Amino acid sequence: MAVLGLDPGTRKCGYAVLTELGAAPLTLGIAPIDGLRERLRELLASIPVTVAAVGQGTNAAAIADVARELGLPVQLVDERETTLLARARFFRDHPPRGWRRLIPLGMLLPDRPIDDYAALLIAERYLKAS
Repeated sequence: MAVLGLDPGTRKCGYAVLTELGAAPLTLGIAPIDGLRERLRELLASIPVTVAAVGQGTNAAAIADVARELGLPVQLVDERETTLLARARFFRDHPPRGWRRLIPLGMLLPDRPIDDYAALLIAERYLKAS
């Protein structure tokens, strides 16, 4: 079963497709809200997704509507603390280099948006609950 995790925001939305807990994601990305429908359409053409797990936060209703329009059943998932956990996961996957490795991770900010990592955590939460 492939789960599409979606981390909705006001300007952009992170997405991740995961087949099982502990497995590497099939895809990760971030799309602007106005281009999300087309990006998800492309993604669904190449990966058969069973359900969309949408984070219950900002703009969740609009993102859930987009997923439903594309024919996906939608499950709302609690997204509390996903930003903090996504940052830790990002630094685990991309450890700081050079002088940045000397700074405690709690004081570092990722060098790019991490909405895709938050979407991955949302998909994992859905899989754990089901």
